Amino acid sequence: MQPIQKICDHNGICLAIVIRADFSVDKTEFLSDPEYSQQVGIIKYPQGGKIKPHIHNELTRQVIFTQEVLVIRKGSVKVDLYDAALEWVSDVVLNTSDVIFLITGGHGFEMMEDCEMLEIKQGPYSGVNNDKTHFEGKGKKE
Repeated sequence: MQPIQKICDHNGICLAIVIRADFSVDKTEFLSDPEYSQQVGIIKYPQGGKIKPHIHNELTRQVIFTQEVLVIRKGSVKVDLYDAALEWVSDVVLNTSDVIFLITGGHGFEMMEDCEMLEIKQGPYSGVNNDKTHFEGKGKKE
């Protein structure tokens, strides 16, 4: 398995980035494009390194689509990825300590074993009827 895997639709639009548990960097590296509403990167400092104390300034941002980051804390899950037309594109199996950044398109999950995931996304949550639309994916291979 590749330590970093970008999964794109047939038009080259990136649906997700998978960061495997064994991925390592030599220096701080961001894996998300700067225009994404969620930024994902690995921050690396040597022992004794410091980040100056800081506060984030009040800043209005417009979020059009929710982007999610899932950290698999325990277990294994298969993630199905769909394009904007709700057509199945690919699936990927994630294991303990793997991370997936869900950028655009649709997604569904099948737990391969008991699973615990940490989810990070923009808030506040607007409720299931406002925040998401469930669908039956097209073209999924069983």
